[in-house]
Amino acid sequence: MDPERPNTARRSARLLVMLSGSGRTLENLLRHTGSGSLDAEVAAVVANRDCLGLRIAREHAIPTELIPGGPDARVLDRLVEQHAIDWVILAGYLRLLPITDRTRGRIVNIHPALLPSFGGPGMHGSRVHEAVLQAARRGEVRESGCTVHYADDHYDTGRVIIQRRCPVHPDDTPERLAARVFELEREAYPEAIRRLISPA
Repeated sequence: MDPERPNTARRSARLLVMLSGSGRTLENLLRHTGSGSLDAEVAAVVANRDCLGLRIAREHAIPTELIPGGPDARVLDRLVEQHAIDWVILAGYLRLLPITDRTRGRIVNIHPALLPSFGGPGMHGSRVHEAVLQAARRGEVRESGCTVHYADDHYDTGRVIIQRRCPVHPDDTPERLAARVFELEREAYPEAIRRLISPA
């Protein structure tokens, strides 16, 4: 290396993934980081309850922490510092996370609907899809989708980064709609993280 030229090599973004369940979103992110299509690494995984997602992280030799009830602000700051985290990624994390000066603007979430509709406390998983289908039967909506957004001090109110859309069909069940929306999530979340890592 030329000693007169600065080293401009950039390290991969370091992600702290927080989850409460199956780890499907974690697996998807690992697929993208492993293939090189997402210039990031999952540096740590935190869960607020014992779940399959933790097992998946351990199988990939990722440092994990189980924090029943979720971390308070002080613990979250410690985790971010300890693992040199660039972005906190909520991946089916079912608690309102305390946001601090250190983490504000660095926490993102994905929601299985087109926010600001069908969000808020208690709106997760099948409850969201059931609410969308009820609205569709009333003629109020014809589409669903997913939203990647910044996390703030309330459920599902942060600024939108990306939305992806799909039709709602007359014969949909919550399970069919959920599967269609998750296919959108599989591409939308990595794309949103790419934009955060390398803004245009």
